[in-house]
Amino acid sequence: MNHTLKVALAQIAPVWLNKVETLKKVETSISKAAKENAELIVFGEGLVPGYPFWLALTGGAEWNTPINKALHAHYVSHSITIEKGDLDGICKLAKQHHMAVYLGIIERPLDRGGHSVYASLVYIDQDGKIKSVHRKLQPTYDERLTWSPGDGHGLQVHSLKDFTVGGLNCWENWMPLPRAALYGLGENLHIAVWPGSDHNTKDITRFIARESRSYVISVSSVMTIEDFPQNTPHLDQILENAPQVLANGGSCIAGPDGEWIQEPILHKEGVFYQTIDFNRVLEERQNFDPVGHYSRPDVTQLSVNRERQSTTKFID
Repeated sequence: MNHTLKVALAQIAPVWLNKVETLKKVETSISKAAKENAELIVFGEGLVPGYPFWLALTGGAEWNTPINKALHAHYVSHSITIEKGDLDGICKLAKQHHMAVYLGIIERPLDRGGHSVYASLVYIDQDGKIKSVHRKLQPTYDERLTWSPGDGHGLQVHSLKDFTVGGLNCWENWMPLPRAALYGLGENLHIAVWPGSDHNTKDITRFIARESRSYVISVSSVMTIEDFPQNTPHLDQILENAPQVLANGGSCIAGPDGEWIQEPILHKEGVFYQTIDFNRVLEERQNFDPVGHYSRPDVTQLSVNRERQSTTKFID
């Protein structure tokens, strides 16, 4: 049965800006999915420890203000440093349940000094090993006030039964060239992670599926004003301008023909399941394959730099 895969869409809210408690929610979701025999579980963009909603609510672009400095420092202190073992518990659960995981994190990597953060998408395989960490190439609009731009090192795909799976963060999914890079690696199950809301997922999910003749799984978080912990710094100023619903979900799945397998799920927190069949990929590639029989590499080619970027190189 290598041609079928049971997938779980974990549309959950973070315990906002609390790394430890949000990781516990991730672990609970994995354990819940294991009882349903899921083989792959996907979480939203930057779920641990949460999306920087304060930027749009507290004048995030204002220069040198105490509130923005305090919230940024709090955010960084609750971000994930993989080298220090912050994801060891998730890896252990993945191995225990033989379940692959795509998890959106705010990463605080030591190879860039350990003080800046990146919106990263981590793939953990069914043996509990971290196989790729894709740092978002270009933070979107106000995200640039707190996230740093990544690099191409994480533009990787992975074998999962008969499938070849890869993923991108949020508006990276609108970037034609990163998509093409993954297609060229043989991707046929595309993971698109989002901070939340169907206005992101309802069009692009089906478009990528139809363009690539692949399955596309979009997973978002949910977030309401009730999900802000009471000990959040400057909470009163955040809530002053916050809408009741900051992220309504919108997690969904499109098949290789671009039609819905799971329509966007709105205003529900939970783990949702579908089983997909690899043979549908081969059927739809019969008439279109963007990097195979319907490509012209003699005319257009893409060059991709996958070197992990760093400010320093030491020769001892």
